[in-house]
Amino acid sequence: MTDKPLNTEIEAAAAEESAQPRKVSLAEAMKQKLAQKKQAQADANQQKKHQNAGNQPKMKSQNTKKINNQRKRMGV
Repeated sequence: MTDKPLNTEIEAAAAEESAQPRKVSLAEAMKQKLAQKKQAQADANQQKKHQNAGNQPKMKSQNTKKINNQRKRMGV
């Protein structure tokens, strides 16, 4: 009978410990942040691939752009 209260106390202590944020080294924090960033980029790339299925117009060539004559007009 004494084992059960001890186990519940240990479980309660473990729950409190997990509820509090533990100290993380800077290197470990940066690794976690980088992993999150890579995962977010991978998810975004997956969504982009699915969106490009066929509803986007064909890209136009940029060689047909009108050139900027501002310097010629200003006399510089």
